[in-house]
Amino acid sequence: MKFPQPCGTVGDGQGLPSNLEHSGRYNWAYLTPAKLKIRDVGLQTRSSVGGKPHFTLEGHKFWIFGGSIHYFRVPRAYWKDRLLKLKACGFNTLTTYVPWNLHEPERGKFDFSGNLDLEAFIWMAAEVGLWVILRPGPYICSEIDLGGLPSWLLQDPDLNLRTTDKGFVEAVNRYFDHLIPRMVPLQYHWGGPVIAVQVENEYGSYNKDKNYMLSMRQALLNRGIFELLLTSDNEKDVHKGYIKGVLATINMKALSNGSFRLLKKVQAKQPTMIMEFWVGWYDTWGEPHLVRDAKEVEQTVLKFFNSEISFNVYMFHGGTNFGFMNGAMDYGKHKSVATSYDYDALLTEAGDYTEKYFKLRELFRSTLAIPLPPLPDLVPKAVYPAVRPSSYLPLWEALRYLDEPVKSILPINMENLPINNGSGQSYGFVLYETSICSGGYLSASAQDMAQVFLNDKIIGFLNDIIQKMNIPQFTGCQLLRILVENQGRVNYSWKMEEERKGRLWAGEEVLASSIVGGAFFFFTISSSLRLRSATWKPIPEGYFGPAFYRGTLRAGPSPKDTFLRLLNWTCGFVFVNGHNLGRYWNIGPQQTLYLPAAWLHPEDNEVILFETLLSGSEVQSVKSPSYKKLF
Repeated sequence: MKFPQPCGTVGDGQGLPSNLEHSGRYNWAYLTPAKLKIRDVGLQTRSSVGGKPHFTLEGHKFWIFGGSIHYFRVPRAYWKDRLLKLKACGFNTLTTYVPWNLHEPERGKFDFSGNLDLEAFIWMAAEVGLWVILRPGPYICSEIDLGGLPSWLLQDPDLNLRTTDKGFVEAVNRYFDHLIPRMVPLQYHWGGPVIAVQVENEYGSYNKDKNYMLSMRQALLNRGIFELLLTSDNEKDVHKGYIKGVLATINMKALSNGSFRLLKKVQAKQPTMIMEFWVGWYDTWGEPHLVRDAKEVEQTVLKFFNSEISFNVYMFHGGTNFGFMNGAMDYGKHKSVATSYDYDALLTEAGDYTEKYFKLRELFRSTLAIPLPPLPDLVPKAVYPAVRPSSYLPLWEALRYLDEPVKSILPINMENLPINNGSGQSYGFVLYETSICSGGYLSASAQDMAQVFLNDKIIGFLNDIIQKMNIPQFTGCQLLRILVENQGRVNYSWKMEEERKGRLWAGEEVLASSIVGGAFFFFTISSSLRLRSATWKPIPEGYFGPAFYRGTLRAGPSPKDTFLRLLNWTCGFVFVNGHNLGRYWNIGPQQTLYLPAAWLHPEDNEVILFETLLSGSEVQSVKSPSYKKLF
């Protein structure tokens, strides 16, 4: 494949009026994907004697005003709405991560369709008038499961993630062989909107292999990535993740006197770029809902303007960790990232405007020399009649409708289960089942939370801290059942390499002598789709134990966005018309699940809950999210 080559600096070679050049206020009406027809130089950096280093785009002075939106966290039907709102706020650039684990869910099986249609999302940004910075990883963090790395990488206990380990590099190369050819035509020099591409992500905080970043850079170049390359690191780690000849950028919450000390040390004559300016933060289950003052954000952005600093708002619109997408953090204790990725961003989880949005829009309006586009209308919301589940199916009766169980002599972690074409199980639940004929001590480690049953009666819980429990004595033989929930793999730090889920192993006191036939059966639970043909039962009062519940949401002839409030339910997942809305959990802070109208049918909609412990009475519908006050 022949790739385009630069033809030199063109200056004002497009015949643009000289009064459109930067002169105190920014005027880039001519620097948009639709109007910039000559594509010889692209995004470059420039420094001059007595002046500040700055970016140029096709030879013209340019500042990057970026905002992050992740296509995989936003229903496809709303992509354009969110992009138009980014443009209407005054931003000129979209940034997005590319999640490897979603695009290659099974080894060698790639998905770039539907909500994962990266190319369609990028071309839509160009249509709206936005430039794009792509952040393809392979590691992205993003508070997503295993930082965007596919869980099947964990099958090999000797494989070192994010290093030049042969197994890891071979897997990356196979993935890049599918991903990068899709990215190449999106580049600026090919007529696309992509002006820069990031090499990996925040490697300075990982820093295990001095050759790794160089190999990732070369992997992009070898496949035809031609635009400006950059790295992204926290302020204190920039010197560890920096690559010579690649623009270094930093991530931060606020400016301080020493913010750029290390950055300037590694590249003194390059423009300053804040790749992630954190305007909020993500929530974790059991911790308070996090917000950041809008005035503080406004004042920091004003400082960026005054100092001629390019920046990217993370997040402009956070969206939702639908399904089992969420990651986790572990600084001594495992904490699962909440379903909502609202992030206290400029747009809410449902795409509504916030105080931050209006404050920054006013800053842009006063700074830009051209009028901003009109504000797009808000997406309408509705309240529907409460859903009262009409039938239920205990987990034990649902097993026959799930995939065939796997038989093994010893317990197997999720990643090594011989299913999904040898790729194991990435998300959800796994049920370990075996027969025992006496009580005793059970010694095991479960990642991340396990319920232990004798037949269908719960007798205790296990997790990474609680690893022993007493099995009461009984007569005859009974089924020992352990239901393990993967609550999200760590997305940051070296602990990622230890994130094998289920991970149930036996010690010397695991009742080994009482296990009949020495066999375990494994049932995987990650979807509700096969339960439609099941024989459902009338709901008893207050059933205690894992079960599926089915009801109907009546949306009327014209469905609108809504939020589901899981009143008095404990912990589980909600499926609407087969779409997994994500986890609910009564420990908070999140108390509602976002339900986009795009996933609703006119009139009746199937709602299935998988509740892991104790059922509630109904599922309410509300127009806005709510959060539980903690501490």
